[in-house]
Amino acid sequence: MAEEQKAPEQHHSKSKAVKRLKATAEAGRYQKEWFQSLHTRVNNGEPFGYLNADVPMELLRAMDIPFVVNQWWAAICAAKRMTRKYFGLVNDAGYRDDLCSYCATAFAESLDPDDHAIDPETGKPLGPWGGLPHPTIAITRAACDMQNKIFELFCKNHGAKLYTMEATQARKTPLNWWDMDVDDWEELYDSDRLDEAVEDEKQLIRFLEEETGRMFDMNRLVEVMNLINEQETWYRKTRDLIAVTRPAPVTVVDTINAVMQAQWQRGTQWAADHAKSLYYEIKDLVDRGVPAVPNEKYRLMWIGRGLWHDFEFYQSFEKKYGAVFVWTMYLAMGADAYIRHNVEEDPLRALAAREIGMEDFLHMPPWNSGWFVKEAKANGIDGVVYMVSPNCLQAVEGSYFIEKALEDAGIPVLRFNSDPVDPRKWNAQTMNGMIEDFIENRVIPNAGK
Repeated sequence: MAEEQKAPEQHHSKSKAVKRLKATAEAGRYQKEWFQSLHTRVNNGEPFGYLNADVPMELLRAMDIPFVVNQWWAAICAAKRMTRKYFGLVNDAGYRDDLCSYCATAFAESLDPDDHAIDPETGKPLGPWGGLPHPTIAITRAACDMQNKIFELFCKNHGAKLYTMEATQARKTPLNWWDMDVDDWEELYDSDRLDEAVEDEKQLIRFLEEETGRMFDMNRLVEVMNLINEQETWYRKTRDLIAVTRPAPVTVVDTINAVMQAQWQRGTQWAADHAKSLYYEIKDLVDRGVPAVPNEKYRLMWIGRGLWHDFEFYQSFEKKYGAVFVWTMYLAMGADAYIRHNVEEDPLRALAAREIGMEDFLHMPPWNSGWFVKEAKANGIDGVVYMVSPNCLQAVEGSYFIEKALEDAGIPVLRFNSDPVDPRKWNAQTMNGMIEDFIENRVIPNAGK
């Protein structure tokens, strides 16, 4: 049964997680420098796009249109401890308090009159990394009514032009989709669904050309797609290496930021090279027998969006119990959901086969539930901690069926309701107690059965 988490504000954790990898630090360094260069490009008059995560960003990459991804920016704002202020402004403006915070963070930021101001004492911008530059275009998908309205309000505040792509639903649910999507995506998806997605991409290209003056180059898209295949292949090797190594060489605190910073740069040489360096850094730890947590006894799986405002939470159970979070969807999705071979034959169709499946894999049982069970078994998971964001219609994602599939497979699940970016709805003290009870009364007694 899901438990609702109601957190008094004074119990939010203020400590920071310990990150062990050079690749994680490098990803953060690169992303900050890139964001500074983005400010420069926008200030010089270049077009700038703000995209939802399920939009084919590869098209903008191929056209050299700079962009920021909605979910990445929400994570940055949360990590910089700005979201408490932003959602207070949302409430002050008269909006409801249960907006989907993951999608609404940038809109909430746009209500802050000080976001681009400079602190007179420190000389640094008040907004995270200087605040989000004003986009000229914003692109989302008609997959959620709330999300569409939030993007509309966001565009109004920034003076951006909104473009909404279509959303389609699968009519079949093939088992083991992860064995088909790399080479057999024509069989995996309905042909008319792929046809519709390709036409939607062509319309988006026309919109981008008209709004930015940049021309689309199909050959450049092939280069982008092949770089992504290279990057995600390294993630697959990394995911598989962690799965079979006992004790684990890294935890989710090491991998989430290292992977996600580069995922939003996918299609660049830097992202492909960074994925390679991540693999070899972790492989070196494995070869030298250096574990992330020497006293590892129990392996935990985290389902749901990253807890961006409190990463230290993931490390709270290592010393006392030897309970280590080793899995999240971020690395595993890169391994299983992005790679598409034979790109040169029809780049737009290959891209469509990547984009239309993301909602299926993440939010539609049995696509997602079967995948979670497969990954839990491959990683030797002893217990699953599953955070559901109840204010996000997509994040509910058939949570009952996901929990049931894992429990039926003999893997205990703790499912609870909370928020990935809004610390007002999180109580670290209460949550630690809940997880400790789960470990003591369900994970430990079930381990080894």
